[in-house]
Amino acid sequence: MKAIGNIHLIWRPGKGSRRISVGTIKKSASEGIRFQYNQDGVEEAKKLGFVHYEGFPDTSKDKIYTENVIEIFGQRLMRSERPDLQDFYNFWNIDLSKREDKYYMLAFTQGLLPTDNFEFLAHFNPVENLSFVTEITNLLKSQIPSDKVSVGDVLRYELEPNNQYDNKAVKVFKEDLYLGHIKLIHCSVFHKTSKLFVLIVQGIEKNGVLKRVFVKASL
Repeated sequence: MKAIGNIHLIWRPGKGSRRISVGTIKKSASEGIRFQYNQDGVEEAKKLGFVHYEGFPDTSKDKIYTENVIEIFGQRLMRSERPDLQDFYNFWNIDLSKREDKYYMLAFTQGLLPTDNFEFLAHFNPVENLSFVTEITNLLKSQIPSDKVSVGDVLRYELEPNNQYDNKAVKVFKEDLYLGHIKLIHCSVFHKTSKLFVLIVQGIEKNGVLKRVFVKASL
């Protein structure tokens, strides 16, 4: 079993809005890397202003893109000439032997850019020594004072199979303080194993209150 399954193309209309899966990137030895839009997500997202991802204009259900898929999405990855490249690798917990693998890099770094509201969230599998960086959601609503969480803090989590929006939901706490949930898609791997993940705060963005909290999840 490989650590990375499918990668979902996620869109939302703005910060603090709900994430919507608008497409799926699949990789196989026989068919290579291909991309297809998720119709339910596309229809929901279009009501909120989504059009399409640049380079993949046809959002119809029967269209499967098979050419230049990873090359187009791979344009979001950090350039190798960046002076802070090693810090980037360290933050995202990158296996340097795989840094030339664009599918791997897209899955582990989420393809985040400050210029749009797309991100790439992988379905991870609970393989031995799995370790990836995810993010806690709903922080903008919670308005938690910034001194409540620090880099290096160990967090705890609870599975939430009865969540009305997502039966793979995972709630995250600092001791008894509720922080938020593990990101959509990333949360599913917590339900696939009886082993406990270790959650450690990897990075924080704050401005009086917690704006973003990145967490390393390790088996």
